[in-house]
Amino acid sequence: MASNTPDIDMQKAELIAEHLRAIIELLGEDPEREGLVKTPLRAAKAMLENTRGYKQDASAIVRSAIFQHPGSQMVIVKDIEFYSLCEHHILPFFGTVSVGYIPNGEIVGLSKLARLVDVFSRRLQVQERLTQEICCELAESLSSQGVIVVCQAQHLCMKMRGVEKQESKTVTMHYTGDFKDVALRNEFFELLKK
Repeated sequence: MASNTPDIDMQKAELIAEHLRAIIELLGEDPEREGLVKTPLRAAKAMLENTRGYKQDASAIVRSAIFQHPGSQMVIVKDIEFYSLCEHHILPFFGTVSVGYIPNGEIVGLSKLARLVDVFSRRLQVQERLTQEICCELAESLSSQGVIVVCQAQHLCMKMRGVEKQESKTVTMHYTGDFKDVALRNEFFELLKK
C-alpha cells in the first residue's frame, strides 16, 4: 500500500512538540520517562499528517481530472472511508462518505472524489461542514446538474467522553441542483443500498 504521508515540516513539528511536552507535564506525567521521551515529536508529526488538508487545494485536485462526456446519468462513488478530527475536542471522528452527481457534459476521475474527501476531512472539522464543503466544491469545480453528498460517522467525542454513547452514529447530507427533487434523492439512496 502506498503511503499518503506528506513531507513533514520538521521546524513546525518541533514547535508543536514543545507544547505537547508541556501538556504531558501538566497532566502529571514525566515527559522524560522512557516511554514518553519521543511521544511529543511523534504526536506532533501525527497532528501535522492528520491536518494535511490545510495544505491541499481541493479545486485543483478536482479540476486536474475533468473529462468531456455527453452522458447525463447519475454517477455514484459510495463508502469512501475518511478520518478527521473534531474541532471542538480534537478527538477523531471517522466513517464513510458517498458522493453522487449528474454530469452536464463533464465527468471527474473517480479517484479525485476520494481525494476531495481527504482534503476536507484532514482538517479540524465538524461533520456538517465536511459534508457541505465536499458537495459545494464538486458543484463549483465540475459542470453538473446536481451533486449530493451523504456522510455517516462515529465520533469519539461522543464515545470516549461526555455522554459516552457507544452505538451512536451521525448522518449528514448536503445537495445542490437537481437533487432538490425528493424523487432523485430517493433514487440515490436506493442505489446506495445495492
